[in-house]
Amino acid sequence: MRLLLDTHILLRAAGEPEKLSTAGRNLLLAPENALYFSPASIWEVVIKRGLGRDDFQVDPARLRKLLIVNGYTEVSVTSDHALALDSLPPLHKDPFDRLLLAQARSEGMLLVSADTQLLRYGDGIIEV
Repeated sequence: MRLLLDTHILLRAAGEPEKLSTAGRNLLLAPENALYFSPASIWEVVIKRGLGRDDFQVDPARLRKLLIVNGYTEVSVTSDHALALDSLPPLHKDPFDRLLLAQARSEGMLLVSADTQLLRYGDGIIEV
């Protein structure tokens, strides 16, 4: 499967894998799964780190480098992804999460998330 990780799962996978559920770790470690990240997640880290959020105290440049070194593939954000936002009902207010879902659906990927608000969208999301 092609898996796009939401920002919180990405941060846990990169820095605190022990905080992932067993099912989540198994999903990310399965060799048949290809792991992807979005520049939207890096952007979110930059913004929330700049705001002083304790849960985003990671160097975004180092995070990106380590993701690539560890076999993650970066998926560019395109205008098609932005346009796909128009088809999402307003179930979730976080623009980063909405963009990640639109991106995953547009690219035929599954979004990996534990965000209960995001999970309300149903299709195209794997809960971990």
